[in-house]
Amino acid sequence: MTTFVDRVELHVAAGNGGHGCASVHREKFKPLGGPDGGNGGRGGDVILVVDQSITTLLEYHHSPHRKATNGQPGAGDNRSGKDGQDLVLTVPDGTVVLDKQGNVLADLVGQGTTFIAGQGGRGGLGNAALSSARRKAPGFALLGEPGEARDIVLELKTVADVALVGYPSAGKSSLISVLSAAKPKIADYPFTTLVPNLGVVTAGSTVYTIADVPGLIPGASQGRGLGLEFLRHVERCSVLVHVLDTATLESDRDPVTDLDVIEEELRQYGGLDDRPRIVVLNKIDIPDGQDLADMIRPDLEARGYQVFEASAVARTGLKELSFALAGIVSKARAAKPKEESTRIVIRPKAVDDAGFTVTYDEAEDVYRVRGEKPERWVRQTDFNNDEAVGYLADRLNRLGVEDELMKAGARAGDGVAIGSEDNAVVFDWEPSMMAGAEMLGRRGEDHRLEAPRPAAQRRRDREAERDDAQREFDEFNPF
Repeated sequence: MTTFVDRVELHVAAGNGGHGCASVHREKFKPLGGPDGGNGGRGGDVILVVDQSITTLLEYHHSPHRKATNGQPGAGDNRSGKDGQDLVLTVPDGTVVLDKQGNVLADLVGQGTTFIAGQGGRGGLGNAALSSARRKAPGFALLGEPGEARDIVLELKTVADVALVGYPSAGKSSLISVLSAAKPKIADYPFTTLVPNLGVVTAGSTVYTIADVPGLIPGASQGRGLGLEFLRHVERCSVLVHVLDTATLESDRDPVTDLDVIEEELRQYGGLDDRPRIVVLNKIDIPDGQDLADMIRPDLEARGYQVFEASAVARTGLKELSFALAGIVSKARAAKPKEESTRIVIRPKAVDDAGFTVTYDEAEDVYRVRGEKPERWVRQTDFNNDEAVGYLADRLNRLGVEDELMKAGARAGDGVAIGSEDNAVVFDWEPSMMAGAEMLGRRGEDHRLEAPRPAAQRRRDREAERDDAQREFDEFNPF
């Protein structure tokens, strides 16, 4: 049964906003009490929070679909809907959040670090909030926005100061068991360690963490063995410790070759060239192991490595190794810039940023409007209510959409699409100096609600208009 998972695909969906309410106050002797529809509640967010007591993503491996609650709709008598409850998902320290394309969205390090994986939808305004001097009794309300839904990938990268790397059965688990209080599974066959083990070491006044990374073999960076699954767990370490087996029973292996193979795999994985290295010649309690350590130590020191001889069984050489690692970790910590308090980054918009764009889509023969406000307003509009559509037209006109359509060359009857290609509202454009409720004859009527014409029909109509214009020109200009 799987007990450790360090990479999962999570499907999150924030809560939808509640719809606003269209209501008129009714009370004895007050027949015209005015609008009193309340606003809809906000949808709940999906929030990732770091909890250092958690060490695996196993929970999300078994249940990858998570959804926050929706906001409640508003009600009459100015009663606003209840906000949806945020869904808080705890993740281990060192979790990286990526999108489906592999782009990093957040790197969650440190207890309590949060990231909003899904933004809840806004609640719709009720007709009480929409009333104004021009529109004293709106007969409509705004719909709640749908919550953000997306697929994300969570990858766990162990937060450790020291990473032990080496061939399977090199003695990494034994070393971490005697250097710290960790109790990993230990045996004499390859791939004993199937998950990264983490231990805490105290050396003098320095306390640091040490990770036993599952065994690497040639080709690990391309997916052989377990290396590709766990190489990410060495990315955050301050120092790499090569654990070399000086008592290997395999005739085709020797410690120096093992070191070269592991270094090549680390080089191909990338991003670890700047980490200091230490070599530990392990299992010197075996006579042949001590002899081999004496033979290869000068060669390793000539390469620039700091070499230690140790035995997890006899518990020799551990104190020197522990304090040497503490010194390197202390230097690495001192070199890191001090963490600053949370900063608020203000990114002002350009002075000429209208908040939307208008482009001509030749394939669909429509003018496409894209922008946060227009698209949000469309999502909040109840298209079964003519007055709500008129209010949408008012808002778009005030934003300047009509002016930009004219500049782009749009004419009466041309198709206009607001939103993306797969989720857009398309209508035939009717330019006017007055838009929205001012164009309504009786309440609830708006001639712009006629079904939009197909693209082919719009092309034929334009060609007919050009032919008519040319015919009129020929009649008045016989020469």
